[in-house]
Amino acid sequence: MDLQSLPVGQRVKALVKALNGAQRTNEALARCSDGEQMLDVLLDASAKLGLGLTRQQLRDTPPIRDWIWWKNKEALLTIGDNKPRYQQDGGQGRPVPPEPEAEGDTGRKRFFGLF
Repeated sequence: MDLQSLPVGQRVKALVKALNGAQRTNEALARCSDGEQMLDVLLDASAKLGLGLTRQQLRDTPPIRDWIWWKNKEALLTIGDNKPRYQQDGGQGRPVPPEPEAEGDTGRKRFFGLF
């Protein structure tokens, strides 16, 4: 059976199942300092298994998506102006950084506290 012909969710599930008990790979994942390094390790594991997963597929498919968010210490959802992480596009749900504005009023009021 050609593993690359399976849907992405099933290929990710096969990768997760293969990682269970793979001591060297799990140690490499634990040593990663951020999500991008984790993706490098997972892409290598995917290539060795012949799954043909891409970086974007790994980044967007649970449970690996959630592992990356956890490694980056990012919340799965935010309160306020932002949408839940799973509904945002690109950059692992990170909001696009605002462009620097000229000195002056930014249009937002500041809250200094209750007392």
